[in-house]
Amino acid sequence: MNPKRAQGNGGNDVSGVDAEGSGMAEGGGDGSSEAGGLLQQILSLRLVPPPGNLTGAACPRTLCHFSEMWYGVFLWALVSSIFFHIPAGLLALFTLRRHRYGKYMSVSILLMGVMGPIAAGSLTSAAIAGVYKSAGKKMSPFEALVLGVGQTICVVLISFLRVLATL
Repeated sequence: MNPKRAQGNGGNDVSGVDAEGSGMAEGGGDGSSEAGGLLQQILSLRLVPPPGNLTGAACPRTLCHFSEMWYGVFLWALVSSIFFHIPAGLLALFTLRRHRYGKYMSVSILLMGVMGPIAAGSLTSAAIAGVYKSAGKKMSPFEALVLGVGQTICVVLISFLRVLATL
C-alpha cells in the first residue's frame, strides 16, 4: 500500500480502499469506469477482484446488490438468446429466400431473439435477483451465467416441444 495513502487515512491500513474511503479506483467517479468494470466482471466471469474496487460494492468478488444481480442475469439471457436466434434467423433466410412471404420470417425470428429477453427476460431476471436479495444471498458471476442461459434454454425447449400448443 502507498505510504502517503496510509498517512492520509490516519495511519489506518485499509486494503482496497483509497485515502478518501470511497473504495473506487483513482480517477473514477464519473460512473463510466464503474459500469465498464461491472460489465467486464460479469462477461469475463472473473472471480478474482480487480485492482481497486471498480464496482464500488462492498463485495467485489460477487454481485451483492439487486441491480448488479439483475443486470448479470439479464445480460446473459440477452447474449445467449441472440446466440441462439441469429443462426436460426440466418437458416430461415437461406431456406425461405425465394418464398414470397416466408423470407420475412427470418426478420421476426431475429426480432424475437432481442425483444423476448428485453420484455420477458428483464422481468424474470428481476424476479431471480429479488429472490436472491430477499434471501440475503450473494450471486457469483458464474451463477448469473447459469441462470441467464437457463432462461434461454427454457424458452428454446418450450418452443421446440410445443408445450404451449397443447394448452
